[in-house]
Amino acid sequence: MDKIAVLIPCYNEEKTIGKVVRDAKAALPEATIYVYNNNSKDRTVEVAKEAGAIVRNEYMQGKGNVIRRMFREIDALVYVMVDGDDTYPMDAAPEMVDKVLNHNADMVVGDRLSSTYYQENKRPFHNFGNNLVRGTINRLFHSDVRDIMTGFRAFSYAFVKTFPVLSKGFEIETEMTIHAVYNNMQIDNVIIDYRDRPEGSVSKLNTYADGFKVLRTIMRLYRSYKPFRFFFAFACLLALVSIIFFIPILQEYWETHLVPRFPTLIVCCFIMLAAVQSFFAGVILSTMALADRRQFEMQLNMLHRHRENDRNV
Repeated sequence: MDKIAVLIPCYNEEKTIGKVVRDAKAALPEATIYVYNNNSKDRTVEVAKEAGAIVRNEYMQGKGNVIRRMFREIDALVYVMVDGDDTYPMDAAPEMVDKVLNHNADMVVGDRLSSTYYQENKRPFHNFGNNLVRGTINRLFHSDVRDIMTGFRAFSYAFVKTFPVLSKGFEIETEMTIHAVYNNMQIDNVIIDYRDRPEGSVSKLNTYADGFKVLRTIMRLYRSYKPFRFFFAFACLLALVSIIFFIPILQEYWETHLVPRFPTLIVCCFIMLAAVQSFFAGVILSTMALADRRQFEMQLNMLHRHRENDRNV
């Protein structure tokens, strides 16, 4: 098991990967540097090897697939994940590692948004998207994570080995954050500098397509992790629609003692029935989610005991 593992997912980053590896070695001399190549068509692999990194491959395209492979294969006391595009200075890495090793942090977020991101980033819609995602998650999950989409993070062994990777692409950062928040894992924020990509380096993030995937991921995870709130809101919406259409029918009945619009009344009844079903679905799924939380805590305890036994051997 490595003490510190630096994990760098890469796709066509030959212009920057060498510098990122060298900076990681300088900032964390005792770390093992892993570069995971994701079907690069340029000289990313050769440059990374020349810089001194251990290079491995993930042949299923997508950042989520790369992270799944990294987390599955690497064992370390602390993991530092950084993008290979040289937008994150590595001088904050020792502080992030220290928070995991000595202050019980499970995930340390490299916070770009509190420093130079808005000055360096040249794509205004990305600024709006980052703020939207951060505000949505913090409100839905009652958290205080300052940068949801950052690609610079540190993780504990417990986080890495209990994180179920479901996403395939750039929405993976959102999934990581929600997993840590929901499972009451300790999250620390470290303010870092951010610099835009150097000339000739191209972002693989599609602003609109990947942005919609991120928002869809938030809603999917909210439904899974907070089912009662999700289905209760849906039940209230359905009940409101049913009541709005039922009120004119009721008023007409009071005035004439007749119900001439039976089809509308029937639809109102079915909509209200759907609202009731949605409510009880939320109740049942929230009970199942609570059982999953208990199982997760037991898994954490077993993982902790297993790691302590390995240390004592």
